[in-house]
Amino acid sequence: MREQISQALTKAQKDQDRLRVATLRLVNAAIQDRDIANRGKGKDRADDAEISDLLQKMIKQREESARLYREGARPELEAKELGEIEIIREFLPAQLTEEQTGAVIAKGIAETGAASVKDMGKVMGWLKEHYRGQVDMARAGPIIKQKLGG
Repeated sequence: MREQISQALTKAQKDQDRLRVATLRLVNAAIQDRDIANRGKGKDRADDAEISDLLQKMIKQREESARLYREGARPELEAKELGEIEIIREFLPAQLTEEQTGAVIAKGIAETGAASVKDMGKVMGWLKEHYRGQVDMARAGPIIKQKLGG
């Protein structure tokens, strides 16, 4: 994933795509920050799973900023945030649809043997292990709760 981001940055620089260059530089800086934090904990460089989590966090931050700009009647800043989101999303696996998410959750419940809301953590862990980056955990939680009778 690091290599993909570096190649995309090089191409964006050649194409003189300012938004793309700025966004990818921010992504690289965030990855380097994570590497430094990992070093302090005695871990290796961030792996693809950590980078994926980091990118998802960056998208969530930009979605919140875009919402605030929309509410504040700042369409030019909202558009910039939405553009950054699209650039970052290119490096993540495609998100599952609502229908696919429901099917995956049902499979997770069956495979983990979850029987009640108390077992929700097992299902969430299973989802993170098998569908990291493809399922929005914030949306998955209520679906799991409903399916487990909560």
